[in-house]
Amino acid sequence: MKRICFALLLAALCAAGCTAQPEKRAAAETYDGELNILMLSDAGRNGSYDQRLIGEWMGVYADALGPEFVISCGDLFHYEGIQSTRDPLLWSNFESIYTHGELQCPWYGVLGNHEYRGNTQAMMDYAGVSRRWNMPGRYYTFAVPLDDDEPGSERIRFVFIDTTPLIGKYRAERAKYPDVQLVDPDAEVRWIDSVLTASDERWKIVVGHHPLYTYDDKDDIEQEQMRGRLEEIFRRHAVDAYFCGHIHTFQHIRTGADDIDYVVNSSASLQREPQYGPLTKYASENSGFGLLSFDEGVMHYTFVNSRGELEYEIERRK
Repeated sequence: MKRICFALLLAALCAAGCTAQPEKRAAAETYDGELNILMLSDAGRNGSYDQRLIGEWMGVYADALGPEFVISCGDLFHYEGIQSTRDPLLWSNFESIYTHGELQCPWYGVLGNHEYRGNTQAMMDYAGVSRRWNMPGRYYTFAVPLDDDEPGSERIRFVFIDTTPLIGKYRAERAKYPDVQLVDPDAEVRWIDSVLTASDERWKIVVGHHPLYTYDDKDDIEQEQMRGRLEEIFRRHAVDAYFCGHIHTFQHIRTGADDIDYVVNSSASLQREPQYGPLTKYASENSGFGLLSFDEGVMHYTFVNSRGELEYEIERRK
């Protein structure tokens, strides 16, 4: 019995020591802005693959940075979405994974194609059950100040869009994605244009699930249709960055035709092999999550892999 107790104590001490080092490294090496946000995509695997590990690393970095909120770029609930606000997947894919105290901050999400296989209204209704989950609509927007305590502080406009209804193949598969028919894609695009037209914030950030630009094995028509609906609007309104997921690899793309950073977040659970093309600035095979930070005149994005390493950084200045 004494030998077992000693072994358990030794394991506990080792675990405590191992935890302390990543926390120190995160605090010392991570870009810590005036406004910090964590971002993830394609995470819903009931804790399997790297989901639980990445959830723990998110807690480590959240402890160091104190995020204002967390953004989910969709597919938090593989494979068939959720059916109601009492669906067990809400516990196994979300509540039981992201348990650190600093991750109890507000979460803002968008719908992915896997959520569209289930009851999308339940995703929005869950905001009435969870104290941290927020999805006021299928697409929505808000602006936040860089510093609440500083009058006249620069502001960041976030535009959360619903991309699945913008793509024809999902609209054609009515039995598989019935809720897609609830969204008029032309009306949504007009709304996006109107929000960006009215925006006078210094930073304009758009969040969706499907990419406008990426290199992968999926049907190129998805990207072509996304670009056909949104690219001219993003360029005309000088959007700073479009963050999305769907591909399960991390990719940073610049087209050269505009100044937009197209960021495809890697899966926060099961990753795939990345592909590269002429517009690729960086791509990674690792799963992970992102840290989005703002200071006066600075936007900084860091990709953190499932080993807790700061793998790649993007910085914009104005």
